[in-house]
Amino acid sequence: MIKKYLITCSVIWVTVVISVLVVYGKTAPKKAAKRTTGYKFIYPKNYRTSDFSFADEAVPVNDIRITRKMRHSLVKTGYSTMQSYILQEEAVKIFPIIVPILKAYGIPEDFKYLPLVEAGLKSGVSKAGAAGWWQFMPGTARTYGLKVQDGRDDRYSVRRSTIAACKYLKELHAQFNSWTLAAAAYNIGEIKMAKAIKTQRQANYFRMHFNPETGAYMYRIIAMKQVIEQPELYGYKIKKPTFLVTLPPTDMMAFNN
Repeated sequence: MIKKYLITCSVIWVTVVISVLVVYGKTAPKKAAKRTTGYKFIYPKNYRTSDFSFADEAVPVNDIRITRKMRHSLVKTGYSTMQSYILQEEAVKIFPIIVPILKAYGIPEDFKYLPLVEAGLKSGVSKAGAAGWWQFMPGTARTYGLKVQDGRDDRYSVRRSTIAACKYLKELHAQFNSWTLAAAAYNIGEIKMAKAIKTQRQANYFRMHFNPETGAYMYRIIAMKQVIEQPELYGYKIKKPTFLVTLPPTDMMAFNN
């Protein structure tokens, strides 16, 4: 009796194991397929981080951390995530004003993407008090010639705030001797940037460690540049726009006033 009982239990146990394996074999591929479908991000062919740069300063290659952060920013800026053309719409409005001013002050054209990151999807005043396209704090705005008072706030003027930003960026570049560090310092502040360089003994933004916002800042700007310049690679169904405009010499001279 005991022998027959053991044989019966063994048969039942083997049957159960086989049933589980068969069920798992049928369902596992479906679960794997579910994880991969719906990932709509489009990579450029032969994707490499060396293809990305800011103000002619290339993103370092052969670094998994840098590649992962660049990929994350590209995904967040792609159409599958944004589901909107608002960035392109804002660029069409402000680039014809910003680009000639940057050129007049000797600032690399890539800085035209900063306002889209700083305030492109924001409205009103931040919790810290920053406002406008270049997200100036009231004190900093006044330092660089903007009026911030009842009835007038130059931070919301694309032309005036861009002129002020150019003056500030030139000072940052003179201090840090790098346009990438100048852009990052615009976000974190020159005092904190100088402290980070001294503490970390490093002057390459991509090799440094910052708070989450500043740590993602340049990747967001470069991703913005990629999406605006090559929209079709990132899911947008629009033609590459032309934002460059040429102003008469008299208007260019007026930027320095």
